[in-house]
Amino acid sequence: MNRITEQDSIYTDLEKKSISELLIGINSEDKTVPLAIEKVIPQIEALVEIIVTRMKQAGRLFYIGAGTSGRLGIVDASECPPTYGVPHDWVIGIIAGGDSAIRKAVEFAEDDTEQAWKDLMAFNISRKDVVIGIAASGTTPYVIGGLKKANEAGITTGCIVCNTGSPVAVEAKYPIEVVVGPEFVTGSTRMKSGTAQKLVLNMISTTVMIQLGRVKGNKMFDMQLSNNKLVKRAVNMVIEATGLDEESAQKLLDEQGNVRNAVEHFKNK
Repeated sequence: MNRITEQDSIYTDLEKKSISELLIGINSEDKTVPLAIEKVIPQIEALVEIIVTRMKQAGRLFYIGAGTSGRLGIVDASECPPTYGVPHDWVIGIIAGGDSAIRKAVEFAEDDTEQAWKDLMAFNISRKDVVIGIAASGTTPYVIGGLKKANEAGITTGCIVCNTGSPVAVEAKYPIEVVVGPEFVTGSTRMKSGTAQKLVLNMISTTVMIQLGRVKGNKMFDMQLSNNKLVKRAVNMVIEATGLDEESAQKLLDEQGNVRNAVEHFKNK
């Protein structure tokens, strides 16, 4: 296969460039990422539709990946509970090498074709669930093996890759191939490829959560009130929805625990 992610950067002699030239070059490349994603919105839509269907049937969403790709999946999964007030087992990120690999690379963990399925089995994965493999190159054995086993078990699979015709995309029933071209530093897929994966993950999880009713209007009505900034935001949301003064809104929020409960309680009085 033609690995675009490994092709030489179009920029040369980077060590001879000024700081300004380097920053402008990186920024110029980054600007191309949303345009590459725009081309694959139909593929993202197809995957989101099946995720929503499965999650409405009590299914879960799993991300599997190695290195940067695995970390991005874990970030997206970990942000769903505080943002949307959903249980921690609705969206689950798994990285090759286990949680220690989040901070420090685990040598050769991504080369194990059997481990991803073992990791998924620890969560009693079933046909109600969806597994998305994340791999910039589309060649990560850990991800290929996980998707292959998931397919054999009748589980819905998708992927986010940055090459065309990759083994990961071949295994995925709902492949998303975001081709962003060679990296600024040759092969450094934590850059444009990682940005593309992050943006696509944002699109997937946000759209899924909206479709599952976790947003009202344009507000995060179910967010966890885990710091002062979020409490203040929640009070303002209650004020906006009810017309109460700040003190009354705060009291109602304290009593009801979150914005949705507070607003519904007020409207049902």
